Amino acid sequence: MFTGIVEEQGEVVALDRAGDSARLRLRCAVVTEGTGHGGSIAVNGVCLTVIELGEGEFTADVMAETLARSNLGGLAPGDRVNLERPMALGDRLGGHLVQGHVDGTATVLERTPGDHWELVTFTLPAPLARYVVDKGSITVDGVSLTVVEAGDDRFSIGLIPTTLDLTTLGAKQPGDQVNLEVDIVGKYVERLLGQREVTLR
Repeated sequence: MFTGIVEEQGEVVALDRAGDSARLRLRCAVVTEGTGHGGSIAVNGVCLTVIELGEGEFTADVMAETLARSNLGGLAPGDRVNLERPMALGDRLGGHLVQGHVDGTATVLERTPGDHWELVTFTLPAPLARYVVDKGSITVDGVSLTVVEAGDDRFSIGLIPTTLDLTTLGAKQPGDQVNLEVDIVGKYVERLLGQREVTLR
């Protein structure tokens, strides 16, 4: 489980394809500390398992399902990614509950700069729209954010200077793809209410 509070930006060293899967190697400075073989690290919001650890880098396998649902398959050497270690039991929950299970991708539509922040608008895939609400939580490329406004096919978020500086969202431009994970609470509530309706009938 993660919180959506990015610890550092890593750099892609290599993405080696192997049939319908891939092996991703990343250079980093922070997230390998306290992480061992088999540990988890969120990469752009995708929970990956560490299979190799080196000096200031780690390697993870990326399966077909992950490549299909996320933007990891489009990474190239030199690209920057958001990295976070899992939260420890008893830690403060600085963002919101994030599983690292990406629901789909969105595209940056536009950026509107403010005095000290930016409003960024993204596309919103139809299957995910019902889970995205005004002032609700959403994870974008592994960053826990608050929805400013949610529509049927788009949503917007506000980015403060810290988020612009410390995450890859500061550099995303119109047309760029990002990973989305909607709030897990909404999905559970929907499922439970659906089962209740069936029972009442």
